[in-house]
Amino acid sequence: MKLDILVFGAHPDDAELGAGATIAKEIANGKKVGIIDLTRGELGTRGSAEIRDREAAKAAEILGVAIRENMEFADGFFVNDKAHQLAIIRMIRKYQPEIVLCNAIDDRHIDHAKGSKLVSDACFLSGLIKINTKAEGDDIWQAPWRPKQVYHFIQWKNLKPDFAVDVSGFIEKKNEAILAYGSQFHDPKSKDPETPISSKNFLDSVNYRARDLGRLIGVEHAEGFTVERPLAVRDLHALI
Repeated sequence: MKLDILVFGAHPDDAELGAGATIAKEIANGKKVGIIDLTRGELGTRGSAEIRDREAAKAAEILGVAIRENMEFADGFFVNDKAHQLAIIRMIRKYQPEIVLCNAIDDRHIDHAKGSKLVSDACFLSGLIKINTKAEGDDIWQAPWRPKQVYHFIQWKNLKPDFAVDVSGFIEKKNEAILAYGSQFHDPKSKDPETPISSKNFLDSVNYRARDLGRLIGVEHAEGFTVERPLAVRDLHALI
């Protein structure tokens, strides 16, 4: 299956928190979008890998993504090396996305920046003809494929976006997908230990960031992204 957009997140819920409304909007516009989680989030203070598997499947259903897979890299300990790059290259060549979205280039959790660089490096390497890969269970060599663009969503830190997507009308779908992760986020009845993302303030911050970015570009809600190279537009009128 060829995808228009492939979203990589270091942990289940990264894609929803960073780009959930953009994903929902692109799907509503007829684009095929997939999510690949690098780890199962097994080191998370709350919940378990099995619980997060179920939550990720529920969130994927809410968003309507075409596929969701998990690389099962070691949470907290995966590295940007040849073995991990080749695993990501296989996925890029399998789904041949035009655009890749991935973790923030700098963030509180060490896996976010690591995941960001790992995916970005793999996107470049995936276009090299002399790197030979086969999809799991397949005897056919994969064709090289390099996405046209790699965009990084913004997570815990308030990084300055290079561009913002108008997601007005899709923030509720994003919130619904986030709340599918009941083990991770604010629940007054939960007996689990508190974490930086389990407070009501954190959930509120996701929405007030979207409102504030929307204010800056003159719309109701927006999600911000950073880029690795300058964006090209056909003319000045292509900008809102």
